[in-house]
Amino acid sequence: MKPSTNRMLTRIKAVYMFIKENGTVTTQELVDEFGITPRTIQRDLNVLAYNNLVKSPSRGKWTTTNRKVKMSS
Repeated sequence: MKPSTNRMLTRIKAVYMFIKENGTVTTQELVDEFGITPRTIQRDLNVLAYNNLVKSPSRGKWTTTNRKVKMSS
C-alpha cells in the first residue's frame, strides 16, 4: 500500500474514532481537531458515510451509525 493511502486510512480511522468518542460533532470541530482543510475532512466523511459508518442528522453535523465495526491497528 502506498504511504499516502496508509496516511489517509489512518486519518479516516482517527476521524471515525473522534466522532464515536464525542457523539455529534461539527465539520468545523473536525477541521480544528485534525488541522486539515474542510475539503479533506469532507472527503473523509464521504468515505465513512459511503460505508454507512457516519451520518449527518443535520447540515454540518456528524454522528456514527449503529453499524458494528471491527478495528485493526
